[in-house]
Amino acid sequence: MRSALRSKISKLIALAALAVFVLALPAWGQGIIQGPVTPPANVRPPGLKNVGIEQHLNEQIPPDLTFQAETGKEVRLGDYFGKKPMILNLVYYQCPMLCGEVLTGLESALRVLKFDVGKEFDVLTVSFDPKETPQMAAAKKAEYLKRYGRPGAATGWHFLTGPAASIDALTKPAGFQYQYDPKSGQFAHATAIMVLTPEGKIAQYYYGVEFAPKDLRLGLIQASENKIGTIVDQVLLYCYHYDPDTGKYGAIISRVLQLAAGATVLIIGAFLVVMFRMGPATTVAGRKRLFANSQRRTTND
Repeated sequence: MRSALRSKISKLIALAALAVFVLALPAWGQGIIQGPVTPPANVRPPGLKNVGIEQHLNEQIPPDLTFQAETGKEVRLGDYFGKKPMILNLVYYQCPMLCGEVLTGLESALRVLKFDVGKEFDVLTVSFDPKETPQMAAAKKAEYLKRYGRPGAATGWHFLTGPAASIDALTKPAGFQYQYDPKSGQFAHATAIMVLTPEGKIAQYYYGVEFAPKDLRLGLIQASENKIGTIVDQVLLYCYHYDPDTGKYGAIISRVLQLAAGATVLIIGAFLVVMFRMGPATTVAGRKRLFANSQRRTTND
């Protein structure tokens, strides 16, 4: 009986320690992970003064802008609004380096997510080169859908091309600044993806060419106003806050400590309940054993 009680006590203490450690660990690591941000225009290298990302959080992406889908059909951006949260990324399909890295990094992150493109969210990949064609978009779409490999994604991942006027009217509210270099025939541009609300407003920016699946999941849930995700995600959103300076989610230390303290109190409470319930039973059993031993001694005497 005592060994069983000790085992339960040890398990409860270990569980409490683990809960506190898991909840507090992200707060400890908060200061370690930093994301890149675009430097101010006055400190950018010559020739790149007009290249970067300016965050326009809560900015409405114009729904009336017209583009061409990869099928060649004319579409309005608003055709994709009002249903699900979206990921918007601006690339050009003949980019020799960065754009391919962005698309590969995005697809890799999406493959890890349990959410499915076309089901819980959509993706809008838009070329900012007005010379590119729907045929180029279709080839790029086929390539990345094959990598992604999930059924139904074709209805949710859209590859668009469009005229210069539509591109300009999209990149300005998105804060996406780029510059054409006639010598190389290429575009100088920064790299980022944006999470949009179902209404087409910019909720978050994520920088670079690799994107943390955990951050993307939380960003999509938050942009959907919690219409997707689980109760565990709601707990994580309580503990984590999107930092626009780093483009990442970071732990809110006070909330992490609150949950850690709450978990500790619950586990200690459960331990006390077990102790109270086992205490009388243990005492009665002990008395019975003592009485039986004394009776045996009396009989033997």
